[in-house]
Amino acid sequence: MPTTGGPATRWATGPKLASEGFLGANGIKVHNGDVWVTNLDKGTVLRIPVSRHETAGPVETRATGLVDIDDFAFTGSGDTLLAAINADNKIALVKPDGGHKTVLTGTDGLENPTSLAVRGATAYIASGAYFTDNDPNLLAARIPHGK
Repeated sequence: MPTTGGPATRWATGPKLASEGFLGANGIKVHNGDVWVTNLDKGTVLRIPVSRHETAGPVETRATGLVDIDDFAFTGSGDTLLAAINADNKIALVKPDGGHKTVLTGTDGLENPTSLAVRGATAYIASGAYFTDNDPNLLAARIPHGK
């Protein structure tokens, strides 16, 4: 969308961004010059290279198996990220090779995590309690060195 006003235009489209019944492309970040997007229905993390002319390159799948992924945040300058898995009350640590593991759950206080941000060695996680209808909250969690 032009900052001076006017209509928005589609920058990237395709089946990897499309929904499969509920929500497709969802969370979005710009990281190391590329655009990264989640697809909630497909449980994927996608990377879209940006050309020198600011056009979208081919959509690359960087991680799979993260159904109900909402938002995400990079843990540093590399491509390791934390992903909010909304309906399952989980935060997953996703490595650059696409491998992932659960690092926080509902027992840690998550209530349908919807978004997160990283500042230094701390992850801030907002839980909306959409499905649990219990305790919307904001958690802070330390990120171990080297993650």
